[in-house]
Amino acid sequence: MSSEDQSRNEDGGGTRTASAVRLRDRPRAVLSTAQAVLHDLRAVDGAVYGAVAATPTPALDVGLRRLSNAADHSKISFAVAAGLALIPGRPRRAAAAGLGAIAIASATANLLGKRLVRRPRPDREAARVVAGRHVPMPESASFPSGHTASAVAFATAAGVALPPAAVPLALLASAVGYSRVHTGVHYPGDVAAGAVLGLASGAASLAIGASLLKTRRPAG
Repeated sequence: MSSEDQSRNEDGGGTRTASAVRLRDRPRAVLSTAQAVLHDLRAVDGAVYGAVAATPTPALDVGLRRLSNAADHSKISFAVAAGLALIPGRPRRAAAAGLGAIAIASATANLLGKRLVRRPRPDREAARVVAGRHVPMPESASFPSGHTASAVAFATAAGVALPPAAVPLALLASAVGYSRVHTGVHYPGDVAAGAVLGLASGAASLAIGASLLKTRRPAG
């Protein structure tokens, strides 16, 4: 083998080795970037939470505190569903779809999301959330917001099944979600994740309902 061939082989081997090193380091670089992005998102999340806590809103505090308490265990959604169930036809079907969505959202948020992520609740005292906004601080993990997930799930499923109710239910769900940040028990990111989960749960409930309805129809 000539010295030129040997040099070419050595250069090729070096190139292959360098490529292998770059490929081996790529997962580390991706992980490092993901961790940096997550850190920045948490910083933004905390900053928004702090901004809400620091903004005086005496005219809103009592109403949002009461709304947040009323949304415990989806009491508001259950009350709306009870009213809709009294009316045969689409309203009753909307109530059923909404209740199914709540069941899916609640189970997913509490049995899966909170147990996997285990995010601590915000430090409401450190953020100086005024006492007039306080609701009981839940003992469960912070991520995702179960109140928001259930409210959005009900609004999504019932709103699609009964379009005239879509806007009022969506506004109510949005208010419930914001109230959890306003009262200091959730970060905005928890609420955003709960909303996404609620949308998915509402869609799942509607799909299950449509499948069951199709199964019950007699063959043509």
